[in-house]
Amino acid sequence: MKVLMFGWEFPPHLSGGLGTACFGLTKGLAHRKVDITFVLPRLLPNAPDSHVKLLGANRVRVKVGKRKIKAFKDRVKLIDVDSPLMPYLSGDEYVVLLESLKRQTPPEKQAVEVEEDVPIPDNYGSDLMSEIVRYSIVAATIARNRKFDVIHAHDWMTFLAGIEAKRASGRPLVVHVHSLEYDRSGDPPNQNIYDIERAGMLAADMIIAVSHYTKDIIVKKYGILESRVRVVHNAVSQENRLREFKIRRPFKEKIVLFLGRLTSQKGPDYFLDAARKVIGQIRNVRFVMAGGGDMFPRMVDRMAMLRLGEYFHFTGFLRGADVERMYAMSDVYVMPSVSEPFGITPLEAMVYNVPVIVSKQSGVAEILDHAIKVDFWDVDALAESIIKVLTDREFAKAMVEGSSKQLSMIKWELAADEVLSVYNELV
Repeated sequence: MKVLMFGWEFPPHLSGGLGTACFGLTKGLAHRKVDITFVLPRLLPNAPDSHVKLLGANRVRVKVGKRKIKAFKDRVKLIDVDSPLMPYLSGDEYVVLLESLKRQTPPEKQAVEVEEDVPIPDNYGSDLMSEIVRYSIVAATIARNRKFDVIHAHDWMTFLAGIEAKRASGRPLVVHVHSLEYDRSGDPPNQNIYDIERAGMLAADMIIAVSHYTKDIIVKKYGILESRVRVVHNAVSQENRLREFKIRRPFKEKIVLFLGRLTSQKGPDYFLDAARKVIGQIRNVRFVMAGGGDMFPRMVDRMAMLRLGEYFHFTGFLRGADVERMYAMSDVYVMPSVSEPFGITPLEAMVYNVPVIVSKQSGVAEILDHAIKVDFWDVDALAESIIKVLTDREFAKAMVEGSSKQLSMIKWELAADEVLSVYNELV
């Protein structure tokens, strides 16, 4: 089975959970002997490493022999298309980014050739939507020059690319919905993005949703037949790379962690309000808000207004080993998302034996039996849950033990099997 796959991002250059999910899924598929060509818009023209090297055995820590690692590397090949597309990019941010790139990049290097001399237009699109169209034209050219069985497009910025690749090749199209404009912007959504999402779903031979929560929105808000949507839950890497090291905590107090983009979708304001209530009852606690986003200044200002500076820490965006250390130091992880299609971070926290509290408005809540689940707006229930975990040692221990057992059944290989079954149906 050969798959032409389109996605926004790939480790270690991440803006959110999509890149982590793409890596885990492609790794699982590669272990099932699926050959994958992953087409990636690359923002940084002077990136230190190519994405092919990033998938090399020297960068992927897995407990298998060298022969299997080489086979994985051979089966997952990345093509970088020189494009400013990146996750969570708004139209206004695209214009600013484009001007920055024009100042930094010589005109003769503003287009980068991919393999087999595939021609690429000389100039980026003048706005976000025209750039998405340009990227889709490149995708069609790539599709005409490669042999594959199935097209797989991840999220809205690549849906038009998937459509054009299908037109160019005649191969079946799978669109993978990791998030929706209804999650990011609420109701009403950005109409242009909604239209692209719906066009991708209508053109697809099969739609994969990361949760039943997301499937319900697809059916109700996009008018898609339920029979055309298959739910495949995400998974998590089981490797705890810090297990053998003793992590030194910066202070003795308990640590409550929020890790994610500071946007309204992720509910950081509810986390802060719950923190205020918790601090009103117990003082042996610190709250950490790790991430960046448009709500960052507002959260800092509100924290200062509530006089919580002694108990609150903002780390900014974390990546790699810093994320792992943050999990390892935490006593409870909180994901109070307003609308979360899935949410991999609670699973990552569970790998580091951290009890988790998630909103009921999340896809990951569907598969967790040993997490506390609260409505995102119920700040009182959230605060009470945090206090319960921090003060009841046996309760927290039982949560960790139950989660550890459940993690053994949440594997990317199992998710890959479900995706592979979709491919086989279409082929």
